[in-house]
Amino acid sequence: MVARALLGKVLVHRSTAGVTAGTIVEAEAYIGESDPACHAASGRTPRNAPLYGTPGLAYVYLNYGIHYLVNAVTEAEGRPAAVLIRALEPIDGLALMTARRRDDGRSVAPMDLCRGPGNLTKALGITGRDNLRDLTAGDLVVEDRGRRQGGVSWGPRIGIRVGTEQPWRCWITAHPAVSGRHTGSVAAASVPSQVVR
Repeated sequence: MVARALLGKVLVHRSTAGVTAGTIVEAEAYIGESDPACHAASGRTPRNAPLYGTPGLAYVYLNYGIHYLVNAVTEAEGRPAAVLIRALEPIDGLALMTARRRDDGRSVAPMDLCRGPGNLTKALGITGRDNLRDLTAGDLVVEDRGRRQGGVSWGPRIGIRVGTEQPWRCWITAHPAVSGRHTGSVAAASVPSQVVR
């Protein structure tokens, strides 16, 4: 389950506060030590160790000391790679998501609740405690609910300073919950197989 395959799947988080879930509409791949934007670019560290683990695990980390971001580890053990989940279309637990996002004192429209990787973890209540969870079973999972994904667009990764030339970000074309620019689409054939499969 990587990049394109994640689109249309549902990310579900079960907590004592309730169940929240959303359809994945945008994802971004980070592949190996040769990828300057991947956390593994400087080699294995205690922080990025989950990237080298079993595929299907969650890699959750605190970004700039502000927002947690959730990734799915994608490659065989020892080969660091993950897909950042960038945006969701909220489907379950909207009241709870809204309450969590209202902490900043403003009302948030439903399609904006999980737009952006930091917003979606806040809305779903995902924190560092969810790092290394098995995304196939338990409290933080990716489910296939048979939701239709529509067309898929590919473009450069965003929110980073290096490795932006790679078209390793994909999204459901024209979906209103997508976080970044909706422009720039490339053929899947020009995207490395480990991103597409």
